[in-house]
Amino acid sequence: MTEVTELVELSADAAGLSRQDRLAQLRRQIASIPSRGDTSFSGPSVSVTGVSATGVSGTGAAVSESVADSDRPVLDRAHKAGVLPVPEGIAALLPQGGLVRGTVVSVEGAASLLLGLVASVTASGGHVAVIGQPRLGLLAAYEMGAQLERLALIPAPGPDPVEIAAVLLDGMDLVILGLAGASVSPSRARAVVARARSKGSTLVVTEGHWDGAEVRLDARVHGYGGFGQGRELGRGRLSSLSLAVRARGRSFQPRTTRLDICSAAGRVEWVPSQPVETVSSQVMTEQVVSL
Repeated sequence: MTEVTELVELSADAAGLSRQDRLAQLRRQIASIPSRGDTSFSGPSVSVTGVSATGVSGTGAAVSESVADSDRPVLDRAHKAGVLPVPEGIAALLPQGGLVRGTVVSVEGAASLLLGLVASVTASGGHVAVIGQPRLGLLAAYEMGAQLERLALIPAPGPDPVEIAAVLLDGMDLVILGLAGASVSPSRARAVVARARSKGSTLVVTEGHWDGAEVRLDARVHGYGGFGQGRELGRGRLSSLSLAVRARGRSFQPRTTRLDICSAAGRVEWVPSQPVETVSSQVMTEQVVSL
């Protein structure tokens, strides 16, 4: 897919439309997005809640340059092989080293994990849609390397966000769907999974219940760095965030790891701080209780 330079966002006026009209409006917007492999599209730059793809100052610019210069070949190889790239450290948890196209992944816990997925996929040239996540930290995603011109936001999808996600699977590499605590029936989940498989897109669901997810990822904040030790404890500036991440799936045993999200050389990096461990179901249950 080429760079999509328009932010797909349902306007406030659409709130008064019927379900059919809202879907028709969304399909028209999706139809304007070039198909995968088309590189002829160009358009205006993105501006999202005051953060533009070309106007973010600070470490963001350095991140963009670093990803383009050093990480892009690695990310592109995973992207083209039918596996969407993920942050370093998370890849070691997954059998294929990334998110397999045509599957559904459940993500819970710290929002940093979602931001890392957005950054990895858009930096590799893929396109991402985020549904029902109005508080997503776009500046944090940008500083992780996200390319905002390849990001579509639908913060208020209306009463049927699952239908919106099903439509977006037709034109996006990764669709992140916030369920706001809702449960999706098995029959409907199967229909959406079939659509994702046929379109070669990956669906990530969060903040709700979805039966039949191929992989389940859970991230919990384990600690913070930069606040000093001993008498200096509580002083200083936040310099890193430590996450405990576990992965479960149909085709592999549960795995856990810890990693640090920190600023290094003008960019935000994911640094593994503990080797990946394969754990039994009993140990996994004890870890969930302790978290």
